[in-house]
Amino acid sequence: MNRKFLVGLGVAVVAAVILATSSLFIVNQAEQAIVLQFGDPKRVIQDPGLKVKLPFVQNVVYYDKRLLDFAPPSEEVIASDQKRLVIDAYARYRIVDPLRFYQSIGSEALAQTRLGATISGSLRRVIGNVTLAQILSDERSRIMEEIRLDVNKAAANFGLDVVDVRLRRADLPEENSQAIFARMQSEREREAREFRAQGAELAQRIRSRAERERTVIIAEAQRQAQILRGEGEGESVRIYAEAFGRDPSFFAFYRSMQAYREAINPGDTTMVLSPDSDFFRYFANREGVRAPAATPAPGRAPVAAPAATPVAPPAAQ
Repeated sequence: MNRKFLVGLGVAVVAAVILATSSLFIVNQAEQAIVLQFGDPKRVIQDPGLKVKLPFVQNVVYYDKRLLDFAPPSEEVIASDQKRLVIDAYARYRIVDPLRFYQSIGSEALAQTRLGATISGSLRRVIGNVTLAQILSDERSRIMEEIRLDVNKAAANFGLDVVDVRLRRADLPEENSQAIFARMQSEREREAREFRAQGAELAQRIRSRAERERTVIIAEAQRQAQILRGEGEGESVRIYAEAFGRDPSFFAFYRSMQAYREAINPGDTTMVLSPDSDFFRYFANREGVRAPAATPAPGRAPVAAPAATPVAPPAAQ
């Protein structure tokens, strides 16, 4: 009897464990659940905790309630200015209506496939109405918000809320980039040549104006210098004349001394002069006055003075 009792108790415990395992389930903070009965939704559970279901009849499907990321493949679209662009985008979304999500899609993998198609169509519609310059300008935020609203409107039918759609990269195809870069380089070189030509013209204009001003300033300075030099020379002549007019003999002596200094200068020049010439009158006496010539007696021819022998000045030491 004891053995039968123990066996029955063990079977009851195992049955109770199996029953508890089949009827109890846990929903954590990052999840939301749908209780299904033969594939038909019966309950939506969004609060975390320990929950109860009918054993062996109902099952539970879990969905993530956190913010999810999705990066669709790069898309090649055509902008309104006929530029072909490779757009690399990503989206962030969450499941806000798990019942509708289960009824319309059923799984997160299929949801990303449907969301990728929706984002692709929205990119083609929105970017097809803007230019490349607008995408690369401050209007990029407005364009991304317009894409998000368009995607979110379609995703609401699946129980999804698209929080954000971003354009990570908007670039030209590789086959077009080189041609566009070459054209941009040619355009920049043309602008550079134009700026250099304008700079050279302005530099020549400034240089010509400076040269003209320099010529005017030099001419004015030379004119002023000639005036000042003339006034100085006139004043010098006046002072000399006034000074030498007071003593003409000193003036004659001073001028003779200057002539001696210039003429009898050590060098290679040789002069032959008569010693009784007027040039050497100050050699006889310091007054420069010659003695009167002797008057010959009547009936007697004057005796000529012996000629002076030219003597070369001493060579310079």
